[in-house]
Amino acid sequence: MQINVNNKPLDTQAATLEMLAAELSLPAKGVAVAIGNKMVQRSLWAETALSEDMHITIIKAACGG
Repeated sequence: MQINVNNKPLDTQAATLEMLAAELSLPAKGVAVAIGNKMVQRSLWAETALSEDMHITIIKAACGG
């Protein structure tokens, strides 16, 4: 299926947000994910199903100043 991650199209076989995080090798900490501008708690990633054309925003924490 094709979804949009950070405004870029992405083909994925992931069925859930947790599977997508693993597919994208996201770190275990310092990552926030929103679907359609609504934040999704990490504890809900395993039960959050993905669907065609879904818009996902991934934000990674950065150090520095």
